Amino acid sequence: MHAPLTQPGVNVAQGEYLLAVNGHDLRSTDEVYSFFEETAGKSVILRVGPNPDGIGSREVTVVPVESEGGLRQLAWVEDNRRKVEQLSAGKLAYVYLPDTASSGYTFFNRYFFSQAGKQGAVVDERFNRGGTNTDYILDYLRRTLMNYRATRDGEDMSTPVSLIRGPKVMIINEYAGSGGDAMPWHFRQAKIGLLVGKRTWGGLVGFFGPGEDLMDGGVVTAPSRGFWTPNNKWEVENQGIAPDVEVELDPQAMREGHDPQLERAVQLLLSDLMKNPLPTYHKPPYPNYHRNSAAPAAHPDN
Repeated sequence: MHAPLTQPGVNVAQGEYLLAVNGHDLRSTDEVYSFFEETAGKSVILRVGPNPDGIGSREVTVVPVESEGGLRQLAWVEDNRRKVEQLSAGKLAYVYLPDTASSGYTFFNRYFFSQAGKQGAVVDERFNRGGTNTDYILDYLRRTLMNYRATRDGEDMSTPVSLIRGPKVMIINEYAGSGGDAMPWHFRQAKIGLLVGKRTWGGLVGFFGPGEDLMDGGVVTAPSRGFWTPNNKWEVENQGIAPDVEVELDPQAMREGHDPQLERAVQLLLSDLMKNPLPTYHKPPYPNYHRNSAAPAAHPDN
């Protein structure tokens, strides 16, 4: 997804004023979104500038998107990543999982592998919309170091190549369900780390095939996949997954620029690393395979 105001040639800076859209001047009483109706995917001329009176303004051409939801989500994720980076002095990775379907795998691949080598990880699955099974993600989260491979011309490589060796915490909340219930259940079952936040909503029951569309735009589906475990118990559905450390997402703290759940997750991981620092490994001396070899035989002509 592209952000219209960050495209080449659109030199709009944060804090500038939107003064006109396609030649129509804006007033403070206008509903700004009304000026952009039926403009998605089309070129729109904006007048922007550093002053509300229009002094120093200029015109730029942008192409609006259908929805700003994806851009706002990405901005939130990137803010969280930067906050984890800052709070942990670069020690911890941040990985967000919006669902357990295509977007979840895209986000995981983008954020996990680019931060491999960090000492620990905050895995955030709040507001997770569900989807399919999560075993692919779990397999990567629980990888352990197996060996190193020395190279002639660079840093030694580990096996597995993409690895975060240290502690991990998963943040959950009451707006995560279905696959968003299964993810933390499996995370706990695999003993990967602690769950922080609020109990998930307990909607873990799947269905096959499309649903029936309703006149109001809704849809009705029939549940067809219940969740039971090898100990002969039905679990999760109508129960949700309770956190190991319960933390409210306080709205006032959020307005003040704090995320109590995220900050607590970072605190827990840093405390774990302080108590249990990751072991460091040093390459052994290169072996001399000729040291104990037999002396060469004498030539018969000697």
